[in-house]
Amino acid sequence: MSSPLIAPGGGGLSRRAALRAGAAAAALGLLPGRLFAQTTETGPELHGLSGFGDLKYAADFPAFDYVNPDAPKGGLFSQIGPTAAYNQSFQTFNTLNGYILKGDAAQGLALVFDSLMVRAYDEPDAVYGLIARSVAVSADGTFYRFRLRPEARFHDGSRLTSADVTFSLLMLKLKGHPIIAQNLRDMTSVSAEGEDGVAVRFAAKRARDVPLFVATLPVFSKAFYTAHPFDESTMTPPLGSGPYRIGRVEPGRTIAYERVADYWGRDLPVNRGQNNFDELRFEYFRDRDIGFEAFKARTYLFREEFTSRTWATGYDFPALKDGRVKRETVPDRTPSGAQGWFLNLRRPKFADSRVREALSCAFDFEWTNRNLMFGIYQRTVSFFQNSDLMAEGPASPDEIALLQALKLPPALLEELKGEPWSPPVSDGSGQDRALLRRGRELLASAGWTIKEGRLTNARGEGFTIEFLDDEGTLERHTAPFIKNLKVLGIEASFRLVDPAQYQQRLKEFDFDATVRRFSVSTLPGEELRAYFGSRAAGTPGSNNLSGIASPAVDAMVDTVIAAKSRDELRTACRALDRLLRAGRYWVPQWYSGEHRLAYWDVFAWPDRPRPRYDRAIPATWWARPEAQAAEPAAGPAPAGPAPAGPGAAPPG
Repeated sequence: MSSPLIAPGGGGLSRRAALRAGAAAAALGLLPGRLFAQTTETGPELHGLSGFGDLKYAADFPAFDYVNPDAPKGGLFSQIGPTAAYNQSFQTFNTLNGYILKGDAAQGLALVFDSLMVRAYDEPDAVYGLIARSVAVSADGTFYRFRLRPEARFHDGSRLTSADVTFSLLMLKLKGHPIIAQNLRDMTSVSAEGEDGVAVRFAAKRARDVPLFVATLPVFSKAFYTAHPFDESTMTPPLGSGPYRIGRVEPGRTIAYERVADYWGRDLPVNRGQNNFDELRFEYFRDRDIGFEAFKARTYLFREEFTSRTWATGYDFPALKDGRVKRETVPDRTPSGAQGWFLNLRRPKFADSRVREALSCAFDFEWTNRNLMFGIYQRTVSFFQNSDLMAEGPASPDEIALLQALKLPPALLEELKGEPWSPPVSDGSGQDRALLRRGRELLASAGWTIKEGRLTNARGEGFTIEFLDDEGTLERHTAPFIKNLKVLGIEASFRLVDPAQYQQRLKEFDFDATVRRFSVSTLPGEELRAYFGSRAAGTPGSNNLSGIASPAVDAMVDTVIAAKSRDELRTACRALDRLLRAGRYWVPQWYSGEHRLAYWDVFAWPDRPRPRYDRAIPATWWARPEAQAAEPAAGPAPAGPAPAGPGAAPPG
């Protein structure tokens, strides 16, 4: 099974609060108009950016190759959202502010906001101009000047200017979600140059992906957030400039986005053939089985299946048999991400890597996959799974050179030179005696002994683990694991809490172990600090759930960030993967290199190859009017979809 990656009328900033924000911005070097001695000389104006300067599309490209430029508009697309970011929850929502730490935000809010540039999903990391008609970059790569399109408009008809862009970047760095703030750490200044110019300066050693991250952040209305606090949870719909605006909302149940008919950017090359549905709707169910029953009843129209049992046995209902529902598998050629039980190293009992390895000896993936998941999945071993960034075989000479520069203990360096650590392969019996014996030996070497059937340390403290979750689907996968842990003398339990409590406990790192799935991008950079960096380990709400705080890992992340070519990036990521895997920071679970899709037969899509780096659904699909004549009713009662972590829902 996989896991799917402002009070109404609230006032704005008071004058005193605005002054405080201004002082903080000045301290950060972010106030518009701040003078710099550094050069602001830039090269030619560019229509796009990429991590290493390579672009597929010329400046005059009419549309992306994977779209149908003449796709018709209209109809409905409804789904359980498969991905989440920042403060979004898969289970429920209670705010329409998706870019701060507070609250559980609705999915899909990015549809409301435009950004300076947008991704092309048939390239690893290229972005092309949306609000920005061009960008010019200094020779040293520390200064970027964006030129805005004068036709850019918010939904109320007001012009989107450089003041809105600078305000947005400033607020996101000062008050945005910690993950955003972390990624903006090396953005040292932003200033407006007239109404259509934005100057952004970066630290000399910033991550390669930081300018791309800045270019794809949402742009907010400065006027709107003068009247509404930026950093508060709210159900007040924000003023946006994107292809959709918020429509009907039932908190915790459903949210609909309505296509903006007079959207200012509709005919730009980066938008042509996309955003085709009149309504996009996200439904929430707290139970996966109920969510599946709702799909069968045509309460919503599209489903990515993350439950192996359902995929193997549930798709035998009449609508599928008579062709009204279709299902297919689509290759997933992006990094599949790291899914597993993340262990909280902030708790002393997990501090020793031998203890963490012992826990891996108790999880029988082979039995779980065969008996609970119909053999659908493969074992996750790498933090860069399903990509050419993962380490395999003995280390290459270039990888060894990078690892030697870290001045590691000789024994660790020798381990890293060989095959990278992977979780053990069991005999598939469900209780592999050899592996459990190995687990006992590891625990004993770490100072844990069994007394009266209970694992204790030198102080007589028992070893307990609470597996925290907000949805019960993975309980049956955790139960056999718990049974084997008890053989080792560990008292383990599965704790189910409501979604709000779950999110809060994760933000505060108040857990022993929890399941998460996150995926790195095809251009890993600053995000690696958020996942593995020492600074993120102490930042509430960060993605560093395990609390990894290793100078060697920090240094290797810096090496990844400093890579000057894709080959150097690949080598550095493989070396980092070896180092992380040697830390035994988690108990890896499983992955699938494909998307399992089911949908009511009311859609059409471009007759051309799908993009390599994204499903591009629903962005490039459209409704077949004759098939959508009988639209489904609005969402049902129960709230909340699948459990998951940053990025995508965990499969199971």
